[in-house]
Amino acid sequence: MIIENVRIYSPDRLYDPDKTYSLYIEDGVFTKVQEGSSGEIGAVDGEGRTIAAGFIDSHMHLLRYGLLKKELDLTEVSSWKDMKQEVEQHYTSIEDKNWIFGKGFDDAQFTDIDHLLTSEDLNEIDVDKYMYFMHHDQHECVISYKLLKKLEKEEDFYKQPEVFKERDQEGNLTGRFKDTMVHFINYHLWERSIEDTKKALCEAIPYLLQNGVTSVHTDDRSFVGSYDTLWKAYEQVEAKGDLHIEAFLHHYVYDEKDLDDFIQDTTLRTGEGTNQVKVGSIKIFLDGTQRLHTAAMRQPYPDAPETTGQLIYQQEELNRMIRKASEAGMQVAVHALGDRAVESALIAFEQEEANTQQLRHRIIHAQTLGEDLLVRLKEVGAYIETQPTFLMGEWDKKDKWSPEELLPYCDAFKTMLSHQIPITLSSDAPIGSINPIDSVFAAVNRVDDNHNPKGGWMPQEKLTIDESFKAFSETPAHLEFQEQRKGLIKEGYQADFVFLNQFPSEVDPIQLRTLTVEETWTKGACVYTRKDN
Repeated sequence: MIIENVRIYSPDRLYDPDKTYSLYIEDGVFTKVQEGSSGEIGAVDGEGRTIAAGFIDSHMHLLRYGLLKKELDLTEVSSWKDMKQEVEQHYTSIEDKNWIFGKGFDDAQFTDIDHLLTSEDLNEIDVDKYMYFMHHDQHECVISYKLLKKLEKEEDFYKQPEVFKERDQEGNLTGRFKDTMVHFINYHLWERSIEDTKKALCEAIPYLLQNGVTSVHTDDRSFVGSYDTLWKAYEQVEAKGDLHIEAFLHHYVYDEKDLDDFIQDTTLRTGEGTNQVKVGSIKIFLDGTQRLHTAAMRQPYPDAPETTGQLIYQQEELNRMIRKASEAGMQVAVHALGDRAVESALIAFEQEEANTQQLRHRIIHAQTLGEDLLVRLKEVGAYIETQPTFLMGEWDKKDKWSPEELLPYCDAFKTMLSHQIPITLSSDAPIGSINPIDSVFAAVNRVDDNHNPKGGWMPQEKLTIDESFKAFSETPAHLEFQEQRKGLIKEGYQADFVFLNQFPSEVDPIQLRTLTVEETWTKGACVYTRKDN
């Protein structure tokens, strides 16, 4: 196949933006990139349009994104009264009569109740079923009294950090849980079938394709209950020809024994698998989130000086886990949001047995850093996975979560690049927008939807358009150990690419969200065409 008369956008400026090219594709790979017309009969005319490498999202939750499409959406609910009505009306139409799942509520904004919701409040809902409602940032949940009683029967519940379990003044559980307890509930209290998992994946995949995402690194285990079930579901979707993307499946571990079991029971290692489904990283959750003051900081929170957050693992235990994973040939991805958590991850990665540079370990978020941490990150060679869209909703709260002297080190994208620390942009969907263009917009402008603050928050940390696109295509291919075959429009590389309505570097940065994906191609096949194209 030949596609000619196209402009090629390359962040590394491999091609002249004023010229058009012909692309030769065979067996899903670019076999030649030639300047000018191919001169071949039957070549597809690209009509001077722009192509770019497909997006690789290095941190998301694809299964969760699909599941949310069928769950009760409470995003627009503004009062407790309305929430109760929504739940009761929704119950009559749901398929699973034993459970009610809700997403996106923000009870801090409710005006008809003077406290955050508890299990006792949920007793007012006239539905005698297990109820589970996820906060809009998905780091907090509230569950019904009936589900709370079921949870208390789980032996492993009592091994989880108390800081993530809310209790009242008498020491009783309120039914509100944070961070890793949210994951624990997801994982332990229900198991989804392979068929349900496949349905959710097939619900989510079209959203990837319409946004030009051709590969994902996804953390889904918590939402299905079994890595084996998850793997089989992805494999079966692939076998049916409906996957269309490459998926790297992370294995979230809840403790050291969980890691030991994975290493013993699973023969495949990072990067191994089928043509489209491969083992990703061992995922370790090291701290929480700043909104809940559970991200581990080296200094007290300015708006909560009584706390510095929480590390989930003692250093020696984390060190052992990193050593075990590394010695088993597994890449590790550590959720470390606060600077104390990043420091703890670094200590573990600096062990000789960690083989950090060889295995390309990664740190997810790293939203607050320091000069000393930047130096150590460069030396150890860890990758940082950033989520720029979070900044759009959090920039005006940063001074509440980090001391003033550390604000320049918050979401310090440009500084990390200047220290030669490799970074990726990612969505963390469904928490962040699944559209990579939104992440690029946020990284380049550092403003919210209303273009505030003027000039961008900490504008010295703005990325260029080229840097942002590279961090969403070429750099994440390194995390897959596929930098010689993915992430670029180049001879010998996999033909994963998108047609865009504009040439990215010619767009006014503040207008970047006018960029749209017109077509998505994976392995030389068109898998999405915009309807109005």
